[in-house]
Amino acid sequence: MNKKIEQKIVGYKVVNEEQKAAEVKLEAESNIIQMHEKVSRPEALAGSTYKIKTPLSDHAMYLTINDIVLNEGTDHELRRPFEIFLNSKNMDQYQWISALTRVISAVFRKGGDCTFLVEELKAIFDPQGGYFKSGGRFMPSLVAEIGWAIEDHLQKIGMMVKTEIPEHQQKIMDEKRADFEQATAVPQQEASDFPPTAQVCKKCSVKAVILMDGCMTCLNCGDSKCG
Repeated sequence: MNKKIEQKIVGYKVVNEEQKAAEVKLEAESNIIQMHEKVSRPEALAGSTYKIKTPLSDHAMYLTINDIVLNEGTDHELRRPFEIFLNSKNMDQYQWISALTRVISAVFRKGGDCTFLVEELKAIFDPQGGYFKSGGRFMPSLVAEIGWAIEDHLQKIGMMVKTEIPEHQQKIMDEKRADFEQATAVPQQEASDFPPTAQVCKKCSVKAVILMDGCMTCLNCGDSKCG
């Protein structure tokens, strides 16, 4: 295809393959879609539903988080939370639940780092007291449990990284647990359980802190008063 030059030529350059590839890459990056509030909702979204059962209600709650996939099929594919819903047969708390989920959904669609929501929600305490979940984890409030569910979901889609206990530290914790159970004549329990005399850990909120060799140590996360 011929192109007529209407203006005077004042300079020229020869584009090599590397420069051409760099220009193509730059153009592709300029077309990358990032999460922002003007991203339109697709007809269908994939998501996950988490069951929340508390002793505060006879009916379970079901937390659903739907995700949007950006730049699908490319090297820049991202999965980000788009909206959140909380449903239950118990409608006593409908007003604040509806407000909370709408605000969280708005934060999701705003884009950027939404992981701060997890710590904010987990830090909410019910003035009437919290409750223990199966496995010994203490929940200071229903809102805090919603925060834990959101954290699990963000870890699932890769927005947050689950903190893993180093192998050598896990070995020390297992040894301390075995010594503690032997010294206190506590019968062997399931792998997910901790000694019934354990205290609540201030770091991970699990009832797994024991006193061993004069040191308070959490058998769940490894937090220790002795450093």
